[in-house]
Amino acid sequence: MSSRRLPPMLLACLLLAAPLLAAAQGTRLDATLDEAAALAPLRTVIVAQGGTVLAERGYHGASPARPANIKSASKSVVSALVGIAIKRGLLEGVDQPVAPLLADRLPDAPDPRMAQVTIGHLLSMQAGLRPTSGRQYGAWVAQRDWVRAALAQPFVDAPGGGMLYSTGSTHLLSAILVKVSGKPTLQLAREWLEPQPGFAIASWDRDPQGIHFGGNQMVMTPRALLAFGELYRNDGRSATGAQLVPGAWIAQSWRPRTRSVYTGDGYGYGWFARRVGGHEVRYAWGHGGQMLFIVPALDLTVVMTSDERTPAGSGHLADLLALLERIVADQSG
Repeated sequence: MSSRRLPPMLLACLLLAAPLLAAAQGTRLDATLDEAAALAPLRTVIVAQGGTVLAERGYHGASPARPANIKSASKSVVSALVGIAIKRGLLEGVDQPVAPLLADRLPDAPDPRMAQVTIGHLLSMQAGLRPTSGRQYGAWVAQRDWVRAALAQPFVDAPGGGMLYSTGSTHLLSAILVKVSGKPTLQLAREWLEPQPGFAIASWDRDPQGIHFGGNQMVMTPRALLAFGELYRNDGRSATGAQLVPGAWIAQSWRPRTRSVYTGDGYGYGWFARRVGGHEVRYAWGHGGQMLFIVPALDLTVVMTSDERTPAGSGHLADLLALLERIVADQSG
């Protein structure tokens, strides 16, 4: 119903109530973030709605303006770069086979199933190759050639099978982006994503061949991570209106294709999916509790960073999800 059809008295009441409701929401949010200080690993929280920052906090000496290692939350950034590369014609699409793109790095006499692995399988962690994360991570990064070592992993499932979370998969995507563009992955990120005001990557580690570490060791401020989240919340458009990430790619990335055996959450192309407080949420997740949450129905973007040394099984993720649920409730009215 338009405001022209509302009775004058009702319209006046609504106009008077709006500031009071906003003030009440702000008070609840402040209380929620005050109580969050009890979470020992938590370092920062930023809450934005509709592009406006409602609150930001630093805990235990941290600051939203200070760079932090976002760990595997960077997989969502790599996914964005792949989507842009497809739009620009550098890649054919998610069904493009990986083997021809990295033919010079394949093992001798590769498993025939390698020919079935696609760009989409790497994005959704369904390549079928034994993961290089978890117990295998240390041995993998100790290799002289991370790309060759990732491709040499034995198959433990068919391509397109269950989710096998592996940083090696997103590192292969970084290598592919270098191959098809002739540019370092960090340079692509700066050219393609830095037109979004506030987005910047402070540093990003490389492998022994100089390829930026697809899916790990990316450093940016929590505010820069928020800017990336805002880009996705706004359907790929920058704050200045430029279409940086194709809107269709965001929808494609957010559609779950498999499910985590650890959390049960859905997983698309570099993004996890779950419901929180009755709302659909898409999120990027980095080791230790580096989180970027987007709640499309509420126009809500939330960043949380934590001590990166926090063990995966510490229960901190559950604490952060509970904190998000309170924030969602605060902003739902």
